[in-house]
Amino acid sequence: MNRKVVIITGASSGMGMEVAYCLIEKGCKVYACARRTERMQPIKERGGEVISLDVRDEASMVNCVNLVLEKEGRIDVLINNAGYGCGGAIEDVPMEEIHNQYEVNVFGLGRMIQLVLPSMRKQHAGRIVNVSSMGGRFTTPFIGWYHSTKYAVEAISDALRMEVKDYNIDVVLIEPGMIQTNWGVIASDNIKKYSGKTAYQKNADRVAKFYEKRYGSNGKLTEPKKLAEVISHAALTEKPKARYLTGKYAKLLTFFKTISPDNIYQTIVRKFMGMK
Repeated sequence: MNRKVVIITGASSGMGMEVAYCLIEKGCKVYACARRTERMQPIKERGGEVISLDVRDEASMVNCVNLVLEKEGRIDVLINNAGYGCGGAIEDVPMEEIHNQYEVNVFGLGRMIQLVLPSMRKQHAGRIVNVSSMGGRFTTPFIGWYHSTKYAVEAISDALRMEVKDYNIDVVLIEPGMIQTNWGVIASDNIKKYSGKTAYQKNADRVAKFYEKRYGSNGKLTEPKKLAEVISHAALTEKPKARYLTGKYAKLLTFFKTISPDNIYQTIVRKFMGMK
């Protein structure tokens, strides 16, 4: 094999696009996949391939994987990057929105894994890189449904790693901290949308402001390009770690959750996020 064949989901912006750039530079044959293909011309200009993909749609996912296999005959790496965060109190977020978040963050990820595994098992080699979150290791208020999807990604990945070991397939978790993307702005907007006029209004407003401040222009969070380098390393290194916990606050907050009793952890998190 001259170069690795890589599928990246959610590659139309942010981390996904930066990962595509990074892997193209490293000589991989990159298939960048997303719904908003009109935004992905820069990937084409750098030598990547672009495929329309909606991870909520079965036919779209099947077509994506089959297209790559028809062109390349194999898939070496799947990077499950597609995902988004929806904010709001557990009570307030509509079930339709919860279902949609699970479709993108969990079910789409799981189905892409199912679709690439037969070819990886046949070639007795492959790597699946699932972009989770530090939020799959601990929980904060007003994005509880998002946390639950990332906890699911952690469990799926850990179980899968044991199942596919005999086929020389690696399963890697990426657990980003706060990254300078529009994630926090979207979460903040949703918190205000769903809980800004409910019984949870006061604390919802405080948490929304917390995300607005940290993800704003002066947030000084980890740049997507730095995370892309970590993901690219995890995708290509000979012996990857099971987890890569990286980015602003990731190691600190995860460690704090590990050593703290639940009541102390929850009290400090509420204070840290401005709740009263």
